[in-house]
Amino acid sequence: MTFTPVIPSGGYAGWTFLKRTMGQQVKAFEAQAALKTDAAYFREKIGQIDTAEQLVNDPRLLRVALGAFGLGGDIQNKFFIRKVLEEGTLRTDALANKLANKQYQKLANAFGFANAAAPRTKLSDFADRILTPYKTQQFAIAVGTQNDEMRLALNAERELPELAKSQASSQSKWYTVLGNPPLRAIFERAFGLPASFGAIDIDKQAETLQARTERMFGSGDLSQFSDGTKVEGLIRQFLVRSEISANQMGLSGGQVALTLLQQSSFSMGRF
Repeated sequence: MTFTPVIPSGGYAGWTFLKRTMGQQVKAFEAQAALKTDAAYFREKIGQIDTAEQLVNDPRLLRVALGAFGLGGDIQNKFFIRKVLEEGTLRTDALANKLANKQYQKLANAFGFANAAAPRTKLSDFADRILTPYKTQQFAIAVGTQNDEMRLALNAERELPELAKSQASSQSKWYTVLGNPPLRAIFERAFGLPASFGAIDIDKQAETLQARTERMFGSGDLSQFSDGTKVEGLIRQFLVRSEISANQMGLSGGQVALTLLQQSSFSMGRF
């Protein structure tokens, strides 16, 4: 039986319901036979993998490996993924280091085919290191089939604090956001930026997001999002704007402006 998340409404109300029932819903999701079978297969086989070639030639293992990093859409790009894994991340010119989406760096680091004498697949806890984020990502995908904004919110809740705590420079963190489509979508919609925003100079994009963040949260430094209340504030603004955008055909311009003003004031009062 396929798991169907329960999300009774959109917007922030739907988000608070999802958060309140997360424990029960995740438990039901992980009870699915297909997920258990995938996990059992991964645990049994991954320790036998010595090379990137072996990994990409096993579709079941590769599906879990890519899924753990939100890269499931690349399942057919075997040559590309193999190159990412085989080059690792130690060389500055390695493919993973050149790509805007830093999930490829995480993938290459996690498996370590080129970064160490032996791949990390040999570690006793390696299966858990991959299966834990895989299950989290798959649950978010299931949520996305009901409401894609909730999927983006779950992604931001998970990835933004991790990025905030990284040792990268403030500017580098903003470029990471711009290279991560789900995180980028959160910031762009939370700030009401137009679809054409992505067409302007990349440095100007980073500068704009930093300025808008400072205006809303008092600082333009992404490190502040190690604070869960700041992450929740951003998610709330994103969901409020998403809901208004979905319903704006039935609202006058004045009503939209008033609603945004009220919601923004409420959000700012929480910090």
